[in-house]
Amino acid sequence: MLEIGEQVFIQSFKHDGSLHRTWAKGTFLEETADFYVVVTYKTLVSEANGRVWQTREPAICFFYKRLWFNVISMIRKNGVTYYCNIASPSLLDEEAIKNIDYDLDLKVFPNGDMIVLDEDEFERHCILMNYPEALIKILYQQLDVLGDMAINRQGPFNQEILDRYYVLYLGLDREKQKNIEK
Repeated sequence: MLEIGEQVFIQSFKHDGSLHRTWAKGTFLEETADFYVVVTYKTLVSEANGRVWQTREPAICFFYKRLWFNVISMIRKNGVTYYCNIASPSLLDEEAIKNIDYDLDLKVFPNGDMIVLDEDEFERHCILMNYPEALIKILYQQLDVLGDMAINRQGPFNQEILDRYYVLYLGLDREKQKNIEK
């Protein structure tokens, strides 16, 4: 069990088991019965193709244990932008928070507009990695659930919930915070 403020590694795989993306660190905030909450900020991200980049803004990340998605709430000057990955339910083991990325993404802008991304990649991988029909059905259903949550401002789309986690993150012990950001 992780403690508040502890660092956690995040790994995303593809359906075929190959590594897709890793986040070098995230600041663990909470585990509930339904999800893990982690903040990433100035975190190195490594892509499977070798590209490495750094996150620019604080992001409150919700990794769901039973739902087939995760939500990255990026805190920007013009408001919160949400990048939502359709993915397997996440698990935490001794190494990292882990899930399988299923290509489809939902981006929700500060004004509430939404766009589905990477449908072409999803269709390619359905064939290439032989996604079962039952899985494809679940993924589309979960995309609908995610869209409904965004429209109704539920869960990570609720500003009060985000504010609570952001204040918790900002309130971490200053010395601990210095160690976290190294």
